Amino acid sequence: MDVPKYRDSSATIGERVDDLLGRMELPEKVGQLMQLDGRMDARDAIERMFVGSLFHLNGPDADAAIEASLRTRLGIPVLMADDAMHGHSFWAGATIFPTQLALACSWDAELLEEAARVTAREMRATGLKWVFSPVLCLARDLRWGRIDETFGEDPFLIGEFASAMIRGYQGGGLDDPDAVLATAKHYAGYSETQGGRDASEAVLTRRRLLSYFLPPFERAAAEGCMAFMTGYQSIDGVPSTMNTWLLVETLRRKWGFGGVLVTDYDNVGRLVKDQRVCADYVEAAALAIKSGNDLVMATPEFFEGCIEAVRRGLLAETELDAILRRVLALKFRMGLFEDPGRSDPDRIARVVACEEHRSVNLRAARESLVLLKNDAVGGSPLLPLDPSRPRKIAVLGPNADAPLAQLGDWSLGSGQMTSASGPEHPRSSVATVADGVRTLLPAGWSLVAAPEDADIEILVLGDNLAYVGEERSTATLELQDGQVELADSVAGLGKPVVAVLINSKPLVLPESVLGAQAIFECFNPGMQGGTALAEAIFGAINPSGKLTISMPFHVGQQPVYYNQVRGQHGRRYADLTQEPAFAFGFGLGYSPFRYGAPHIENARLDPKGILRVRIPVRNGGSRAGTEIVQLYVEDEVTSATWARRELVAYARVTMAPGEARLVELEAPVSELWIIDAEGRKVVENGAFRALVGSSSRDRDLQAVAFTVE
Repeated sequence: MDVPKYRDSSATIGERVDDLLGRMELPEKVGQLMQLDGRMDARDAIERMFVGSLFHLNGPDADAAIEASLRTRLGIPVLMADDAMHGHSFWAGATIFPTQLALACSWDAELLEEAARVTAREMRATGLKWVFSPVLCLARDLRWGRIDETFGEDPFLIGEFASAMIRGYQGGGLDDPDAVLATAKHYAGYSETQGGRDASEAVLTRRRLLSYFLPPFERAAAEGCMAFMTGYQSIDGVPSTMNTWLLVETLRRKWGFGGVLVTDYDNVGRLVKDQRVCADYVEAAALAIKSGNDLVMATPEFFEGCIEAVRRGLLAETELDAILRRVLALKFRMGLFEDPGRSDPDRIARVVACEEHRSVNLRAARESLVLLKNDAVGGSPLLPLDPSRPRKIAVLGPNADAPLAQLGDWSLGSGQMTSASGPEHPRSSVATVADGVRTLLPAGWSLVAAPEDADIEILVLGDNLAYVGEERSTATLELQDGQVELADSVAGLGKPVVAVLINSKPLVLPESVLGAQAIFECFNPGMQGGTALAEAIFGAINPSGKLTISMPFHVGQQPVYYNQVRGQHGRRYADLTQEPAFAFGFGLGYSPFRYGAPHIENARLDPKGILRVRIPVRNGGSRAGTEIVQLYVEDEVTSATWARRELVAYARVTMAPGEARLVELEAPVSELWIIDAEGRKVVENGAFRALVGSSSRDRDLQAVAFTVE
């Protein structure tokens, strides 16, 4: 019997797609445009609906689904996917990294790429080839429950870090045996919520989208990300799933995106049930296809709805064929017909949570720690604690020994999924703060003393999974569940306090926490977070992380992000400052870095030139340390209102004690654009200021002028 051309790996992808498409019947075509939750009924999804992709299955369950797909009439392999947001989230004992928000505080793109590569290897071992990550949403209203999934508040950094993770996931190409398909999400404007509520109507103009929300996604498309996912929200009355300006005109035509576009969970169903813009699933199916979507996630009703839409003439079968070509071509490019991606028990034992991966995770936890405060006690900074002076330590607070809070959302136990081997990751795989302090406690020190008897209090506060995630936005940013009272009582003891924050997003801190002698922001630091924190407290490492998101004094200060549009009447609230408690780009270490005066190589630049700024930096301390030198630009006069200042470059610089170095930062002048009142991206002539320093705060920056002509 002749082998069908679509089975012939020597044929071109175009030839294989043509041959397979010509053999498919309408139900098979519709099924290939669907992606369903494998926990529902994977057998029915494959055998009756010919589903093209499944998620939330791995290991033997993924293998069973793959085998079932190979037994169908045409044997089109199912593409297995999952939400591995900061590690292989739902595989018990896999390497769970700090959340995106925490990782971003490292300002280390190479580290993020390596973390994504680790995740890809572990996913592939368990039978998965597609990851729904990274998140490119722009953090705005901090009450939103998914702030932890973002890289923070700056579009430039989001583009930098997302690109790094895309490279890590996709590796050497879609046929790389250690690579997975990356997904840029949620496209676009999903994070611009009303009242912080999840998936509410986003009040966004096209100019605002073009200015801030779309640039990271354009960067992801240019990086070669092969999947985009739509958001839940609507913009100006148009749900993302049916926004042809976003999905077709911008993504496909303007940016040249050639990958697949998948809706978020039941987005097509929401057109009928929640947003109420379609009368039934037939209308919704037709609209989803005509709007440019390729794969419909978690809407099983799409199967019958789409078939009926073709029968009624609302859709032409040729319209399905055009989309199906992209989906099938992707499967051929990924090599699924030659290797459908079954799990490998030997590879699982060798790869998942191996020593190399744990080492990367520990490095990620170390670099992500942000030291916000380190006041003097007895004439010198409290931290690091001197191991030669034995003391009694109390470790207390709700997150001192809380693995789930430390791992954060999108991990076993967070509610999105349970595991056959248990509802949580093994306790032995997580080093909590209490574990880390206990393990690294110097000889002669004692733990855990009662707070009244301790010499030093390590108070671990934050939030928990009840206040995190989809549909879990918060009305306030206060510490919940009696933590303010606990902090007040500990502060009242008069002992030195190290406040440690393990939280999904910036919180409003009471005076008793702001008054602590030392404050660490860890966000959700992953499995090795407790070890990294203890190393920092006892001086084994020198913290170097800096915030990628601003922390307010009060929830009512929002928005508090650093790059707000200028033009306000007045500079403060009548009853409160508008300054954040801790600003974007801020973070301390145990080495004081001293900055000299900045210098611009060429202060008169043309639009094709490169802005180059040099600044002397010296490590003025007795320890090696890493400083993150930041370059911001202010366009002095713009034709339309614009952000006061924007980050355009940064450098991670590691220096020995006393070492001095001339740090150079550069940015193409072509990146100093604004979106003008007509919606055009332009670099305008005139005066600019380059600002260099250690954070976005005025007092941490030095300015030097230049012009663009």
